[in-house]
Amino acid sequence: MMSQPLEPEPSPAQPTHPAPGATGRVSMAMVAARAGVSGQTVSRVVNGSPRVDPATRARIEDAMAALGYRPHRAARTLRTGRSQTIGLIVTTLTTIGNSRMLQATAEAAAERGYALTLVTAAHGIAAAFDSLIAQEVDGAIVLNEASAQVAAATLPPDLRLVIVDAPKAANSTSVHSDHARGAFTATTHLLQRGYHVVHHLAGPADSFAANERERGWREALLQAGIGAPEPVRGNWSAESGYSAGALLSGAPAVFCANDQMALGLLRSFANQGRRVPEQVGVVGFDDVPDAANYQPPLTTIRQDFTALAHRAVQALVADIEGTSTTWSTTVIPTTLIDRDSTR
Repeated sequence: MMSQPLEPEPSPAQPTHPAPGATGRVSMAMVAARAGVSGQTVSRVVNGSPRVDPATRARIEDAMAALGYRPHRAARTLRTGRSQTIGLIVTTLTTIGNSRMLQATAEAAAERGYALTLVTAAHGIAAAFDSLIAQEVDGAIVLNEASAQVAAATLPPDLRLVIVDAPKAANSTSVHSDHARGAFTATTHLLQRGYHVVHHLAGPADSFAANERERGWREALLQAGIGAPEPVRGNWSAESGYSAGALLSGAPAVFCANDQMALGLLRSFANQGRRVPEQVGVVGFDDVPDAANYQPPLTTIRQDFTALAHRAVQALVADIEGTSTTWSTTVIPTTLIDRDSTR
């Protein structure tokens, strides 16, 4: 299919600058005059059309910034039939991963001209879907623990969805970190450091991410010819990590399914008088901002929350705006961050 040509628009030698209207609101005409283009070209930029030459787009965006232009959301909704709003469904913001995803998703949506509406799935995913549909959002991103409810739910046919951290569902796009590969790398790292067996402090049983991390841990032990000990299960919180310390008091090394549980485990080991890493090695998952300030600094698997959020928003906006209707799965790589808890 032939692509539509970009539309450059030369700047006139002496652009005019209309005065603000009675309301004081900056109009498209004012932006067009400052940038030396037509109002139609400004409209294309405001509505996200790709049919604008990059240099012209940059000139218009500079004019918008200089004049303080803000698109009129209600008028745009009437023109496009879209609310320019994306929903984000979560079950909790108490985990650092969810909080970082919220921030990264809001920033990624804003870059594409979309507002973000947050709803909770505490009363079920169906209620969250109903709430977003009532607010007439253009689509939604389902985040982490809320994604666990998707498999058993009837997805609304009229709501575009991107699922973060869940198996791919019908008629939706999924995005997740390479949890299994990250866990495999963490476990192998501990074995290569001389710890003869690695125990696992796992996340909730209904979590896709937790199950993938457990799978990667098991595969690393299997490849090394080592039997997998029974995992100890937590709920992502530091408190559950601390409680797990009593059950892992004899473990030579522990791969924790997230950094918050690893923090609680480190405190438990310190209270037991067990020295990390001399007597027990510990690896976490996520690389939260404070991981480098744990005592000792925590070796962990870094998730790229910014890349996750940007890919999720990119895929959803492409579906909303009709530039892509192909449902897919994107896996974002993870990275081992080697610190003192395994040295």
